[in-house]
Amino acid sequence: MRVKHVLCIATNTAVMGPYERTVGFFFPEIAHPFEVLEEAGVAVEFASPLGGIVPEDGYDPSDQVQKKFRDSAAYRRLQHSRKLSEVDVRDYDAIFFPGGLGPMEDISRDRYVKQAVLQAWAAGKIVSAVCHGPVAFLGARLDDGTPFVKGRKLTSFSKAEEDGYAARDVSFDLEGVFREAGAQYSCAEPWQPHLVVDGHLITGQNPASGTLVGKAIAEALAKVE
Repeated sequence: MRVKHVLCIATNTAVMGPYERTVGFFFPEIAHPFEVLEEAGVAVEFASPLGGIVPEDGYDPSDQVQKKFRDSAAYRRLQHSRKLSEVDVRDYDAIFFPGGLGPMEDISRDRYVKQAVLQAWAAGKIVSAVCHGPVAFLGARLDDGTPFVKGRKLTSFSKAEEDGYAARDVSFDLEGVFREAGAQYSCAEPWQPHLVVDGHLITGQNPASGTLVGKAIAEALAKVE
């Protein structure tokens, strides 16, 4: 059986909002899925809109999974991420967007992110994200102009969670925008794990959902020839 490959597409945004909040990708949202994928024998490569260094937020050294990832060769590769515009996502079996607040700035708007989502989807690849990562889907439109998320079952960081976390720092309510775009949005109580799988679209609600997303990706990849 051939080795499967996942492209993790992370943010380059380090500061955002009117209060200049320090942001980046949320550390466990790469560390936890990565652990699952690595154990499943899946190769993970890293890209970002600008390439190079990927800022981070929320590192907890008491979490052994995070500590292991921080000390790994994979983490060093992450800090030399490939420039997304120079990557063909069709060369991978899946794409994955981790969250953190950073994606609300660049991943939400970058045209190569939207292109990556649509190309991967059209090629039948697994498209996945966790927490604020699903913001990558906003602005992506099918050939007939229909929003990519319309009618699709998905989840993301909820309004209830954002209201108690970063409502003053983000420029829009992610849950609300998904609902307005016609997505079949669902969520659990704040900070509880929640996974939604809709065909080859896999989403998780919050940091607690990262391991679930990793397992769902690994399970889906196991069915890929």
